[in-house]
Amino acid sequence: MSSFLEDGVGAIPLTSVGIIVHQATLGEDDMDARDLFLDQHAAMHSVTVGGNKMSSAERTFTGLTDEQMRVRPREDLNSLAWLMWHIARAEDIFVNALLASGPQVLDGAWKKRLGVDRDDFGIGMTTAEVTALTGQVDPGALRAYRDAVGLRTREMVSAFKSQDWDGAVAAEAVERAAAAGAFGARTAQFSKALPGRPRATMLSGIALIHSAGHMGEAATVRTAGGFGTGV
Repeated sequence: MSSFLEDGVGAIPLTSVGIIVHQATLGEDDMDARDLFLDQHAAMHSVTVGGNKMSSAERTFTGLTDEQMRVRPREDLNSLAWLMWHIARAEDIFVNALLASGPQVLDGAWKKRLGVDRDDFGIGMTTAEVTALTGQVDPGALRAYRDAVGLRTREMVSAFKSQDWDGAVAAEAVERAAAAGAFGARTAQFSKALPGRPRATMLSGIALIHSAGHMGEAATVRTAGGFGTGV
């Protein structure tokens, strides 16, 4: 994979992702690593998920109408609705399908609630596709879906043992996710790049760094739209 993960109409650097959690496992016990991850993860999610009333997610995604969630203030900016969908889908796919090698939170019922019939997380979408999804997705269902994804991640990591931090992403898990359409237009790229990546790096890179990068983007959208901050 290149050093940039292209999302919608923007891109964020992925170099050195996961260093915090990966280093925390070296010479420290499992509880320290879990607590560190869960504390940082709470800052990426709503108060419902992590109990942090001043989290980045609360500042970024609260206090908004459905109409404001759909606004694209400029052509080169994604909507807040698209950003939330993308962040949630990435965490669901990478944590549940790739690291846990199990089912994603997203299923047929969630697709119906969201109003979005896509299995990927938006990598490589065109600006027209971003606009279309922005108009289709149900913001209330989207908030509930992202909370469900965050809670699943916390449940999984809370049960981690030392061996769960170690090891690499299994090629079989990547193949199953690719076959299920998780990588969309970038299937060939991700199928080649993801197998063998360190699990701890993948976990923190997606659930922490990726989310934080896009919430920074969302802050720009709020400013450009004149929406202020959530808290």
